[in-house]
Amino acid sequence: MKRILIVKVTSLGDIVETLPVVSDLRRAFPSAKVDWAADAAFADIIRWNPGVDRVLSAPLRKFKKARNWNDLKDIGASIGELRAEKYDVIVDIHGVYKSAIIAFIARGKRRFGYLNQDLGERGAAFAYNARFGPRPHTDAWRGMRVSVADALGYQLDETPDYNVQLPAPTRSLDIPSGKPIAMLFHATSADVKKWPKEHWGEVGRWLVARGYVIALPWGTERERDEAQTIAALVPDAIVLPKLTVEECAHWIEASELVVGTDTGLVHLAHALQRRTVMLFAATSREHFGVSAPGRSVSVGDHGAPPDVPQVLEAIESVMGTPARTVSGSAQSGAMVR
Repeated sequence: MKRILIVKVTSLGDIVETLPVVSDLRRAFPSAKVDWAADAAFADIIRWNPGVDRVLSAPLRKFKKARNWNDLKDIGASIGELRAEKYDVIVDIHGVYKSAIIAFIARGKRRFGYLNQDLGERGAAFAYNARFGPRPHTDAWRGMRVSVADALGYQLDETPDYNVQLPAPTRSLDIPSGKPIAMLFHATSADVKKWPKEHWGEVGRWLVARGYVIALPWGTERERDEAQTIAALVPDAIVLPKLTVEECAHWIEASELVVGTDTGLVHLAHALQRRTVMLFAATSREHFGVSAPGRSVSVGDHGAPPDVPQVLEAIESVMGTPARTVSGSAQSGAMVR
């Protein structure tokens, strides 16, 4: 096996949760080159994994929104780059039309895709000359890893290795030291995933009483207004400036705790091995949740959002003991009673 192409196009959380596949392939085929085809909006996150040799990206989302001629030219150029290599195997672990088209255009001996009943879009089946086995009875993230391992004939290491290495910040982010930081990711792409602002206020005050400084990120003007509403309920809470995904990742890395809804940046917190609590209200916890004993936990479920006591209990479960004030740098993780 000399060259392998991963096809996973979007979105942020899915891209993050696919990173362990790279480490799996590296262990199984140490001398192989591993490339990845994705939407340009998420290419930088893939580049944070040094196990990826080449990131092939096209502004698919951007073109769909703006229909800009330059974006179309970039898509054309990316097709040429994609076809510049011939792959021993292509693994489409997305399973929709756009990923299938990429897999079909790429030059490869074997193009693996999901069985028809497991595809996100049935029509994607046209692209494949080989199939993964039946979808395993596990969460979506481990399921991807199992599918590729079974198809390519290697043993899966049960501990996922995200291997995320952030580049140095390009500007000062004014991350406070002296107290542990808890980031509360209240914002989501869909209102049905949201948790009441009053609940966030209760959690924030509970954490402040235990020595934390609360940081509230946001992405849109509406989300900034929501962050300011929550901040008014929590003493000394910080409403962050608008950050890039990379800058937000540095804040996450500097934090002691991340609590948030089922969003990509909370998946990133889990990948960066922060203590993470993920809240579910409109999606399946069993299918899309995060879990690492003593470090990451998911609460709530589709149609059954958690209440405040459940979230506080989850926070204590990942902290090991009730939070205490940090002595020294917040990044150190050293805590004193």
